[in-house]
Amino acid sequence: MKVVFVGMGAIGMPMALRIKAAGHDVQGVDVAETSRQRARTQGIEAVGRYALTGKADVVVVMVATPQQLAALVEEALPNVAGQHWVIMSTVGPEAIIAAAAQLQQAGASVVDAPVTGGTARASTGDLVIFAAGEEVSLNHVAPVLTAMGRMKTVGNRPGDGQGIKVINQHLCAVHIVAAAEALNLAHSLGLDPAQVLPLVEGGAASSWMLSDRGPRMLQGTDVEVSSAVNIFVKDSGLVADAAAACEAEVPLLNVAHARYVAAAKAGLGQHDDSRVIETW
Repeated sequence: MKVVFVGMGAIGMPMALRIKAAGHDVQGVDVAETSRQRARTQGIEAVGRYALTGKADVVVVMVATPQQLAALVEEALPNVAGQHWVIMSTVGPEAIIAAAAQLQQAGASVVDAPVTGGTARASTGDLVIFAAGEEVSLNHVAPVLTAMGRMKTVGNRPGDGQGIKVINQHLCAVHIVAAAEALNLAHSLGLDPAQVLPLVEGGAASSWMLSDRGPRMLQGTDVEVSSAVNIFVKDSGLVADAAAACEAEVPLLNVAHARYVAAAKAGLGQHDDSRVIETW
């Protein structure tokens, strides 16, 4: 199929490459010239605006914020009839429901399909995809989604996928901060965190985030960025908003969110999210 992929950033690029490797015709869109150049070196032609793209069967969206999604939809509306839009960004239920209503009214089909797994799993095509939409739409876009990872059908309406992702990001946000706090506690107790980490991660205290982020927490500020602090400022904020909308209590999430905000205010926003440990 002809696929337009919007958002060729750190995770979007490997996702688009997996679609291309599966035999689809991919054109990229990104506002950053550096991202467009990187796409071209990988064999994907990329433009700076959606309006400059050609016809597409499937439009995959991996923008960063609800505001970017709303602006993209507004730009694309005149020409979306007959297209299948797959919105994979983490933008929260309200944003996806609003975007889907506009797109469907203009004649497009919409699949809500946020992902988890990070850049490493994006590169290997092993993302977990929380896909929600009408069965006919899910079947149509399945060849594109399965090129990027394991497709889990979680509902039949836009918003269901984002709801699952909100829960996922709640746990991720809290687990990263918990890992940072624990390793800082080890240091305060006079222990070597580098020795403590392999001991505790093999037992009941283990978590995926502890094993993944823990080693990076033991490195310096300039450790390679897998996921930036600013991403969790945004995502934990979306979780807080979703919780407030349904009047759910999330005190642990609120503590974690405050730590990411503090890290961003300390100038660590563009650094790896493991650097939240520097707020202690």
